[in-house]
Amino acid sequence: MRVLVVADLHYTLPQYDWVQACAGDFDGVVIAGDLLELASPVSRDVQLVSVLEHLRRLRDKTQLFVCSGNHDLTGRDARGEKSAVWMTAVRDLGIPCDGDCFVREDLIVSVCPWWDGPCGQREVAAQLADHSQQRHGQWVWIYHAPPANSPTSCVGSRTVGDSVLREWIGEYQPDAVLCGHIHNAPFLEHGAWCDRIDNTLVFNPGRQIGPVPTHIVLDTEQRAAAWHSMLGVQQAPLG
Repeated sequence: MRVLVVADLHYTLPQYDWVQACAGDFDGVVIAGDLLELASPVSRDVQLVSVLEHLRRLRDKTQLFVCSGNHDLTGRDARGEKSAVWMTAVRDLGIPCDGDCFVREDLIVSVCPWWDGPCGQREVAAQLADHSQQRHGQWVWIYHAPPANSPTSCVGSRTVGDSVLREWIGEYQPDAVLCGHIHNAPFLEHGAWCDRIDNTLVFNPGRQIGPVPTHIVLDTEQRAAAWHSMLGVQQAPLG
């Protein structure tokens, strides 16, 4: 399999167009959160119409996975916590998204929502506990924030990742976690686009300006990952 991983497109339409143009070359495409942009002068409703159309077209070209990020919270759930309530429309398109478990042969993909409070955090914990019972091969998580104490969450002299995710990785040891959120981590001296925590590989493609997003290509046949950015291409082994 060849899988394209992007994150933090932030309603940058030329970058969506680039993903559209090459999606058919991959067996799967992952968008790991922050599809929308809070600070955009374009209204949230207009952004949603455009993004959902992009997702529909991508779904027709390849297997697509989408998780929410902090910029994707468009309302509140029944508990009063901020939520990407529009993910119901993504699911209606037949795209695995927040809370879903995708199973194909010996691969399980857990798509996790951005949680904004204790109720949401408990739901993700319950989701992973449930999905762990179905594990019989490779297990991949899609989760917008990278883990704490990892170069993939580096912002300079410190890391600002998700400490709870770090605990969950330690408990379940998934094969890979596909993240985003920390835009500059891959470009910083002490940052990175990939990391290994025990037996788990963690990836964060980061973000750059321009029409081509930073992106990671995972090639399971070649057992290699490649990070593409304006700096060029960097590679790392899988496994």
